[in-house]
Amino acid sequence: MAKKKVFVSFDYDDDKNYRNLLKAWDANPEFDFYISDLTPGEIDTWDVSRIKAALTASIRNATYTLVIIGKNANKRHPKADFIGYKNWINFEIAQSKANRNRLVAVKLDREYESPNELLGANASWAMSFTKDSIINALNEASRK
Repeated sequence: MAKKKVFVSFDYDDDKNYRNLLKAWDANPEFDFYISDLTPGEIDTWDVSRIKAALTASIRNATYTLVIIGKNANKRHPKADFIGYKNWINFEIAQSKANRNRLVAVKLDREYESPNELLGANASWAMSFTKDSIINALNEASRK
C-alpha cells in the first residue's frame, strides 16, 4: 500500500512537539503515511508572500491535511491582515480545501476552539492524539 501524503498544519510556537512526535512515528516503516510539512517557523523568511507560496506548494504535494488543534489554533495572528486569514492554520486549511485535500483533525484538548476554516469542512476526526486514532481518521478520510 502506498503511503499517504500528509501535510501537517499546527501552531509552530506551541504545538511543534506534536509534529515532532508524528515525524518520529513516520520513521517507523509500519506507519502508513509520510509527513510533508513546511511551517512558517522553518521557512527562512518573514516575508508573508514567500511563506504563503512555500506552504501552498507543500499543500499541493499532499492529498491529506492533518490539523493539530492546540490552545491557540484559532487565535488571531499579528499579521492576519497580510495572511488574509485569522492565522496560518486557517490559511493552510483554506488552501487544503482549494486543493481538495482530505481533511483530518485532532484536538489536543476537547475545550480548544477549532479553526474557523475547519468548521463545516467535512473533516474526519481523530478522537485522541495517538498513532492508531490518527491512522483510523486518515483511513476514514480516504473513504469520503
